[in-house]
Amino acid sequence: MITMDNIKVGKLLLALRIEKNMTQKEIADILNLSDRTISKWERGLGFPDVSLLNELSRIYGVNIEKLLSGDLDPNENNYGGSMKKTKFYVCSTCGNVMFSSSESDISCCGRKISALATEKNKEHHAMSIEKIENDYYITIDHEMSKTHYISFVAFVGYDRALLVKLYPEQNAELRIPQMPGNQIYACCNKHGLWEHRI
Repeated sequence: MITMDNIKVGKLLLALRIEKNMTQKEIADILNLSDRTISKWERGLGFPDVSLLNELSRIYGVNIEKLLSGDLDPNENNYGGSMKKTKFYVCSTCGNVMFSSSESDISCCGRKISALATEKNKEHHAMSIEKIENDYYITIDHEMSKTHYISFVAFVGYDRALLVKLYPEQNAELRIPQMPGNQIYACCNKHGLWEHRI
């Protein structure tokens, strides 16, 4: 639950403004306020009106939830994440597919998205992989109707990831270059994400 700690929020607003290399006057002008108001917020003597949170979020490039908590809560520095910890996210509203090399706060269409749970190769989603020249040719025995289809296939190597978006009414097949690594992920719009080792 978010509690509004004016001091904590003020320190975050100050840090974000400095990070953006902006003055209190510049922020105040954008919001049609006085720079004294911005100064009050940054000293923890007041709090931005709810009607201003959207614009502050846009100016600073920070989620409103993070502004309200006064803490960006960054991920632990692990040198950019680990490809072994790759997480996939799919927006249930628009179908947008995202991935990250560690746990992340992802949102789309105004909603938070949880990472997809990964299962081992599913028997009812048989995947065939052939080496052709310097590529992998992947086929999946799966219907590709508008209501039941493979949404994407991703190859995760030691130092890179390649994601191929698939669409209904096309064949569930693709060709990707061979890369160091051995993880292939595929996502069915009804049965979720599964992993296949080469």
